[in-house]
Amino acid sequence: MRVIYLSTEEMPRHWYNVLSDLPFELDPPLDPETTNPISPEKLLKIFPEPLLEQEMTKKRFIEIPDEVLKEYLRFRPTPLIRAKFLEEYLDTPAKIFYKYEGVSPTGSHKTNTAIAQVYYNRISGTKVLYTETGAGQWGSALSYAGLKFNIPVKVFMVRVSFEQKPMRKQLMNLFGGDVVPSPSKFTEFGKSFDENHPGSLGIAISEAMEKVLNEEGAKYSLGSVLNHVLLHQTVIGLEIKKQLEKVNLEPDVIIACHGGGSNFGGTVFPFVPDKLSGKNVDFVACEPESCPTLTKGVYRYDFGDSSGLTPLLKMYTLGKDFIPPKIHAGGLRYHGASPIISRLVKEEIIRAESFSQDETFNAARIFAKVEGIVPAPESAHAIAGAIREAKRAKEEKREKVIVFTLSGHGLFDLSAYS
Repeated sequence: MRVIYLSTEEMPRHWYNVLSDLPFELDPPLDPETTNPISPEKLLKIFPEPLLEQEMTKKRFIEIPDEVLKEYLRFRPTPLIRAKFLEEYLDTPAKIFYKYEGVSPTGSHKTNTAIAQVYYNRISGTKVLYTETGAGQWGSALSYAGLKFNIPVKVFMVRVSFEQKPMRKQLMNLFGGDVVPSPSKFTEFGKSFDENHPGSLGIAISEAMEKVLNEEGAKYSLGSVLNHVLLHQTVIGLEIKKQLEKVNLEPDVIIACHGGGSNFGGTVFPFVPDKLSGKNVDFVACEPESCPTLTKGVYRYDFGDSSGLTPLLKMYTLGKDFIPPKIHAGGLRYHGASPIISRLVKEEIIRAESFSQDETFNAARIFAKVEGIVPAPESAHAIAGAIREAKRAKEEKREKVIVFTLSGHGLFDLSAYS
């Protein structure tokens, strides 16, 4: 069977919270002013109460609200596809499967949490949402969700991606999103940079946060890193589990690209209890060599933004002032990482590998030619990881089941391929 589908009745009705099963406690977020554990009152200025509750809870399963489920059913469950043509091209004994999230309304996995976050903001009375975006997948997804639930969305887009990917700006505009390049002249922090500065996700987050902290009725929405964001993405891994059960297979290696952690966490978290109980399953986070947060970062407290407005999080970080090179995988150019994923890497439950832009795009071209899908540059890191694992299986003469998430299509990224 090349494509494994789930019926709408088989789609998960709950998100899975990995915090309930971890054998350790995460270090708490710290107040940027006092460096003591931050109070819920301060966080409520940034996030609505339902999302803050999800950030802190250890409840194992969180029910997906009916209105969110209704929007999910426009594009979920997404297919799990066996990459038979890639297997043949690589002449590998491995079975390779990819979970294709590019069928969502804006073409990436980001819609899974955007819909949920905007829903919870709407029922909490939020008047406007501010956010940042790198390559534009998150900004597009939040703009789409804002349209569905009638909340205006304002987006600060990293300048280098704003210039590299004009069609993503058009997509945000199509769904009613208001997008400006960051650094911008609309915030005091943005004004402190030269107008030709390439920007970073840390700077864009600072601009969004500055607006939220100074505007009544505004809230901040983040596309990665935080616990509640990764929680919403677990629909990916929960579906993969059910799809593999249909063909009586268990994964040996699970792979996803890694920037802040939403796609990777959403893919692997439902499988973490299996590994903790003794199953031999390998989790591989694939990141760019030019922004090697997990492979070369330091595990410590750091700010999520460049100006120091966000709470301090215990995570792997390259430092809040890190300015990444102008690689095309804009969604992976973040200095920090999810606290949960960071701790799992620290505990050696997860491992990370880095990939050059050349290896990544070579993998993307191969995949496009043999499987017929043009992947986003971010997703191409997972493809490169799967190819590495398939080659290892060939060298070892071992059958392996390799699963990776193709987190988005690259139809707006074609200029990167040239």
